[in-house]
Amino acid sequence: MSPESRVSYRWCVVRSTFRMVLSAVVLALSLFACDACRSQGTTRSTSGGTPVTAERPALRLYLVTDLAGALEPCGCVKDQLGGMDKLGALVAKDKGAARAHATLAVGPTFFMDPRLTGERRAQEIAKAETIAKSLGALGAAAITPGRNDWAAGPEALSKLGAAATAAIVAANVTGAGVELAKWKLIDAGEVKVGVVGVSSFGDASPTAEADAGADPLADAKVDAAIDAAKAAATEATKQGAKAIVVLAATGRGEAKRIADAMPDALAVVVGSPTSSGDANTQAAPAERVGDVLVVQAGNHLQTVGVLDLFARPGAAAKFADGTGVDAIRKREEIGRRIDELRVKIAVWERDGTIPKADVEARKADLAKLTRERDALDQTPPPKDGNFYRYAMRDVRGDLGEDEAVKAQMLAYYKKVNEDNRAAFADRKPRPPAKGEPGYAGIDLCTNCHEDARKVWDKTAHASAYKTLADQYKQFNLDCVSCHVTGYDRPGGSTVVQVGELTNVQCEVCHGPSSLHAKSPDKVKPPVPKPSPDSCAACHHPPHVHEFDAKAKMSAILGPGHGQPAK
Repeated sequence: MSPESRVSYRWCVVRSTFRMVLSAVVLALSLFACDACRSQGTTRSTSGGTPVTAERPALRLYLVTDLAGALEPCGCVKDQLGGMDKLGALVAKDKGAARAHATLAVGPTFFMDPRLTGERRAQEIAKAETIAKSLGALGAAAITPGRNDWAAGPEALSKLGAAATAAIVAANVTGAGVELAKWKLIDAGEVKVGVVGVSSFGDASPTAEADAGADPLADAKVDAAIDAAKAAATEATKQGAKAIVVLAATGRGEAKRIADAMPDALAVVVGSPTSSGDANTQAAPAERVGDVLVVQAGNHLQTVGVLDLFARPGAAAKFADGTGVDAIRKREEIGRRIDELRVKIAVWERDGTIPKADVEARKADLAKLTRERDALDQTPPPKDGNFYRYAMRDVRGDLGEDEAVKAQMLAYYKKVNEDNRAAFADRKPRPPAKGEPGYAGIDLCTNCHEDARKVWDKTAHASAYKTLADQYKQFNLDCVSCHVTGYDRPGGSTVVQVGELTNVQCEVCHGPSSLHAKSPDKVKPPVPKPSPDSCAACHHPPHVHEFDAKAKMSAILGPGHGQPAK
C-alpha cells in the first residue's frame, strides 16, 4: 500500500469511527437502550412483517381468523389478498426464523355459509377438504369452529379436523356430535402454550336458498365462554402450559370480556360465531386489555396474524409486550393508506391509459409510507425476561406459491371440474316465455355489428372463458357465471350447456337479443345503452378491490362500439 493510500485509509477509519460514535450518541439521546443497537433487521411481507431482533423466537404462531371456506380469491385484478398457497409460501419462507411454528384457526373455517344448498354441497365439501389438507401442511395445531363448520354435519367436521391434523377445540360446547377438546398443548421445548377454545354459534336459521333440514347443532349445549375458558386454562397450566392463548369464536365484545376476566392470559384471538357470503371485512387493530393481547386478522385469509414468543433462559413465564402494541393503531392507519395506494397502482397499471409519471409518483408515495411504517416497527425488545412480538401480514400474490398446497388446490379444481361436468351435463337452459327473447350469441350479432365485434375481440371479455378452462374452472360453480353469457337465464346457458355463449358477450350488457336479431329494424335490444352500473354484477368486492365502472367503460368502447366509426 502506498503512503498516500495508507493516509487515506487511516482517514477513512477515523471518519467511520467518528460517525459510529455520533450515531451511538444520537441513539442514546433518542431513548433507545443499548440493546437496540444490536441487529434488528425486519422480516416483512408487502404489508409489513414481524420485527425481529438478533434473538430467535422459540415459537411462531400463525393466527387465521374467519377463513370461511375461502380457498383463494376470485377476481380479475392482480394483487388480490388471500390464497392458501400464498399462506403456504409465507410459512415456507419463514422456516428457520423461529425454532418452532404452528397455525391456529378460529371462527368459521371450512365453509362460507352455515347451510349448504343441494347443488353446491359436493363442491363445497371438496373445497373444505382441500382447505383442511392445506392447514395440515401449514402445521395446524388447533381450530376453534364457528357455526359454519357444522354445515356438512358433525361427521364431516370430524373428518376435516383429522385431515387438518388439528384438535377441534371448544371448551364450552357439548352435545354437538363431534369430539371436542377443551384445550391443546403446544410443546415447543422452551415454550409450552396452552390453546383454549370457546365458541358461540349465532343464528341457525336456514337461508331461502339453503336446504331446509335439521339443525346439526340443535342438541348442542353452549356454556358460558368465560367460565369455560378459565377452567380449561387452569387444566392446561397444570399440564405444563407456561402461556395461555384463547381462541374465541364469540365476536370481539365477548372476546374482550374474556381478556378482562383472564388477566394472566397471553392473548385472545377473535373469530366470529358465524358468517355468510363472500364479502371481505377489515381486520380490527390489535389492542391490549390490561396485559392481554387481543387480535383479529382479516376474514377470507386476507391477512394472518403472526405472534412470535421469545424465551430467555431463567426468565419468569410472563411474556412482556415487545412490539409496542399501543402504537399499532398508527401502524394500521398507515397500512390502510398503503393498501389504498397498492390498489390504485394495480388498477392504473392494468388500465394502461394513466400517464407513467403519475404511476411512478404513487409508487414513490407508497415507498415513503412503507418506510414510515417500518420505522414504527423498530421497537427495541425488553432488556430482561420473556417477550412477544406481534404483526399482521398480508397474504398477497407476491409471496409466491407453496408447491405442495398449490398441487392440492389443482387436484381440487380438476376433480370438481370433472364431477360438475358429469353432474350438470343434462341441465339445459330454460326456454324463454312466449314472446320473450333468448340469447342470440355474438356470431349472430356480428352480422350487423362488425365494427363492434372488432372492438370486443381486443378486450379481456373475449377470452374470459378460456381463463377458466386453462385453470380447470370452467364448470366450477364459484366461477362460471361471470365468464359466460346468459348464465341460468331463459334461453341462455348453464354450467355445462354453454354452446356459443362462452365469454362475456354483447348480451351480458345489452340483454337477450334474439328478437332484435330476427327483426333489427323493428325490435331494439333490451338495453341499447348499458349503464356502467351493470358492470357491478360481476365486478364487485371481493372479486376486485375497487372498480370505477364509469372509467372502465372506456376499455370496452371503440369506433363502432360506443364511439363514432372511423
